[in-house]
Amino acid sequence: MGQLLLITAIGSLLITLLLMPLSKKVRNKELSSKTFTSLFITTFIVSFISVFLTVYISKIDLNWTIFLYVIPVVAIIGAIFAVGKEQKVKSAIVLVSIIGIGYLVSAPFLNADEKFKSSEMKEKTEISPFDETKTPASVPPKFAKNKMKKAFGQVPNTSYYELGNLQIQKVNGNYVYIAPVEFSGFFKWFNGKTTPGYFTMSATDSSDNPKFVKAEMSYVPSAYLNKNLERHIRLQNPSLIFYGDPQLEIDEEGKPYYIRSYGEFISARNGFDVKGIVLVDAETGATEKIAIADVPEFIDGAVSPEAVSLQNSYYGNYVHGFWNSLVGKKDVKLPSDEGTEANVSPIFMEDGEMYYFTDFTSPKEGVDSMLGYALTHARTGEATYYTGNLEESYMDSQGALEIIEKKFIEKEWEGEMPILYNFYGEASWLSAVLDANGFLQNYFIVSAANPEISAFGTTPNEALRLYKTALSRGGSTVDGTSNAEEAKATVKVVRVYKERVGDFTIVSFLANTGENFIVSTEVAPFAIYLQEGDQATITYAKTGEDFQPVKTLQIEGLK
Repeated sequence: MGQLLLITAIGSLLITLLLMPLSKKVRNKELSSKTFTSLFITTFIVSFISVFLTVYISKIDLNWTIFLYVIPVVAIIGAIFAVGKEQKVKSAIVLVSIIGIGYLVSAPFLNADEKFKSSEMKEKTEISPFDETKTPASVPPKFAKNKMKKAFGQVPNTSYYELGNLQIQKVNGNYVYIAPVEFSGFFKWFNGKTTPGYFTMSATDSSDNPKFVKAEMSYVPSAYLNKNLERHIRLQNPSLIFYGDPQLEIDEEGKPYYIRSYGEFISARNGFDVKGIVLVDAETGATEKIAIADVPEFIDGAVSPEAVSLQNSYYGNYVHGFWNSLVGKKDVKLPSDEGTEANVSPIFMEDGEMYYFTDFTSPKEGVDSMLGYALTHARTGEATYYTGNLEESYMDSQGALEIIEKKFIEKEWEGEMPILYNFYGEASWLSAVLDANGFLQNYFIVSAANPEISAFGTTPNEALRLYKTALSRGGSTVDGTSNAEEAKATVKVVRVYKERVGDFTIVSFLANTGENFIVSTEVAPFAIYLQEGDQATITYAKTGEDFQPVKTLQIEGLK
């Protein structure tokens, strides 16, 4: 608050000096010292109150550039009442400040190269293969939020509150969704004073039920006056530039904090480049400004999704400057708007770190070909752009969603949260499928390069198992650039299970080694004859999964 009062006082003094006739003459009439002093103090007080209330109500920053919008108005009024040299000086200030406003207005047309430079990404071809033994964080936020709403009866004084925004996070090694309980109006805040806690739910297990965690919070986005979170942050940091909404983060002990990304304008009052976060204890309001390099480990999303979406826009649009983004559009690529948060999708990769995923498509209408995709580290803001296999054409996220919509057109199911993975060496879209009520029905996987190859299952792992078979039927291989090693073995068959899928049969069998294998009759036609007690020589991908894919199979004694 002290910093706010100081900046407000300095700004108010500047306004007063521009408004007041310092020569003590108004239209050739001399002001007495008493009148001048009284008028000066009154003007300063009114200016101080006006500036403070403007910041308090609007929560706008007090970066020095904001005063460029005010100076021309007060300088004109001051020049009208001034005489002689003072009038000329204030008239010159009016002219200079108008030039300053011109600079602010023209900034978006002039700083495109700086924006692109601030958003430059490392470039690679493909992401690393997905570890087949793990489960992707694939529960869609819409479904999780629906389940949390149905569990809202766990909240005391339910009528006072409503569910806040969802945030994915890693807590104690588990991927979970966090959603705060928020006030549902002014009078509910006035009577309740604090919110009772937050909900948590698994981001990998759709069968998990939401749990309400008690943790009183006073400084939340839905509170009012000085307890309003954004106002509290602004009053503590009057000159900081923020971009994006505050987000809830939980430490390993379950204590709730709110964070908000701050940064710098690219130039004038335009553009944004993230530099750090402001961390707020949701219970006490204790505030700490932290540089991006020093963000605590328990915080996964230090860079707001809104800031990442903005950086993606810079990278895709301004590769050859501002005017090229409007006319010609050479090498322009548009970030997709299919993300779950501010057009990006937060996901956790195999390294346990959170990234924001975005795919880029052509600016040409009617084209659903993907030009590449980006992963931005949510704690550091470091981004990598993946071109994909340049010899193949990948469809974008919108194309994947359209395939899902057509696949389930009679049921009116839709895809949610499409993410591109490297499954078995194949660039593949994984998307949750929701019904009209927002309930999860299945998981759908489709090849980005070969849309005719797809599969779906009730869990991500089941969908992966069926997709593995679909890849074999489609002429692709399941090793490719996968992490899986190719192995050869002679085993005795202990148990066999056969399942008809389309035109082929999927054969699953347990070997005397304790390992399970799976093979399609399209890959090994004679697998249809496999039975308990058979000796089989197999070549398989050593993925470490429950059912490892067989590439060749020969049954002893069968010719």
